[in-house]
Amino acid sequence: MAAKLEYIWLDGYKPTQSLRSKTKIEADFSGKLEDCPNWSFDGSSTEQAPGGSSDCILKPVFICPDPQRKEGYLVMCEVLDSHGNPHESNGRALIEDDDNDFWFGFEQEYFLWNPDTNKPLGFPDGGYPGPQGPYYCSVGANNAFGRKIVEEHLDVCLDAGLNVEGINAEVAAGQWEFQIFAKGAKEAGDQIWVARYLLERIGEEYNVSINWHCKPLGQLDWNGSGMHANFSNTTLRTTGSEDVYKKILEAFRPVVKEHIDVYGAHNEERLTGKHETASIHDYSYGVSDRGASIRIPLYTVQKGWKGYLEDRRPNSAADPYKVAARIIKTVKSAGV
Repeated sequence: MAAKLEYIWLDGYKPTQSLRSKTKIEADFSGKLEDCPNWSFDGSSTEQAPGGSSDCILKPVFICPDPQRKEGYLVMCEVLDSHGNPHESNGRALIEDDDNDFWFGFEQEYFLWNPDTNKPLGFPDGGYPGPQGPYYCSVGANNAFGRKIVEEHLDVCLDAGLNVEGINAEVAAGQWEFQIFAKGAKEAGDQIWVARYLLERIGEEYNVSINWHCKPLGQLDWNGSGMHANFSNTTLRTTGSEDVYKKILEAFRPVVKEHIDVYGAHNEERLTGKHETASIHDYSYGVSDRGASIRIPLYTVQKGWKGYLEDRRPNSAADPYKVAARIIKTVKSAGV
């Protein structure tokens, strides 16, 4: 039976890339990544090539079942230029983690957005709901908005084999979160992008858009959206040394700009020092401190400085590939 392969990639739009996809029909498909051929697309329509030389190449890098389609597969792809080299928009190619020593857990926040009112679900037409507080991990029609979409997304992700570790309603009305973990930075990024794709596609059924902007409600008294990056490598998981942790944490201090540059557009609107964030102008770390740039989890300390760290600065629209690539580079620079 013919299989439907949905090739998914990131376009070249700036400052925030968007997902694109198209369907390839393959007869007698094995279901294996190595049997997904490279494909091409019109890069002049995605800000990735000029019209006079418009072909870009899709290189499959991750595959999983597509639970919403009969004989369907989701195929995450890297974009190559016409010469077969990584395109400048290809953040995945920046990751230096060939041995999968780095593990990442991304906490992906987002708003379910009503395109008719241009407000989150749960916001009345003529104003605002009550102040934030009762919406976090909430239940009930007065506080939780869009649960049917969120539950459908969770089921579809699990059926696809994605390693979703949890979901919850977030601090603002209409705001939700899912968490994905993978051993290997590239696969963590692959799975986040496929999960984002599935959420966007489910939203189509309900005429609800997914707002990835890190501060869609401006400077009103509502939390923004992040994509906190929990990370470790063998050193962090096994060192047992507070001094080693501090050397790694201090390696982040001189490269704040380099991190902020890839932690998502408009982050200055979110990283204000309020709403559980550190100021974009500062760098700090602390045990169990959600107001720090990097939180040292209590778990890590209790386990004798064996565990992981959480960079709280990446925002909800950030590219997980670029976030992981920069974190890996900085951790390696510590030389421990």
